[in-house]
Amino acid sequence: MTDAISSAQSALGALSTSMAVTANNVANADTDGYKSREANLVTGPDGQEVAVASVSGDDSPGGLNPARVSAYNDAGVYEPRNGLVEMSNVDLVRQSVNMVEVSRAFEANVAVIRAADDMAGTLLDMRV
Repeated sequence: MTDAISSAQSALGALSTSMAVTANNVANADTDGYKSREANLVTGPDGQEVAVASVSGDDSPGGLNPARVSAYNDAGVYEPRNGLVEMSNVDLVRQSVNMVEVSRAFEANVAVIRAADDMAGTLLDMRV
């Protein structure tokens, strides 16, 4: 029974990190040049625990947005000019799906802890 609780607790920690990474992506969706990141989760030996293996970045390019680009000419004089700025590559639909998946996994692991707690309580009530 404690294996189920410790596995669920490790999963809750890993899922919290995954949700934080997703929230950071959503917060930076309008930041020019921002690259989306993703938490990669792995299971432990014998499928007993869940951990964050790494947080990797998506290097795919974002769209281009016309903007005023600050630049200096050969004489060192500031001359803003029209140019293109790379936007973030965050896909908000994908991030929304990630948030729902992590939320459901979080709820499932909380249910495991509650069930283990209820079983322990029932066992102790029967013992007394």
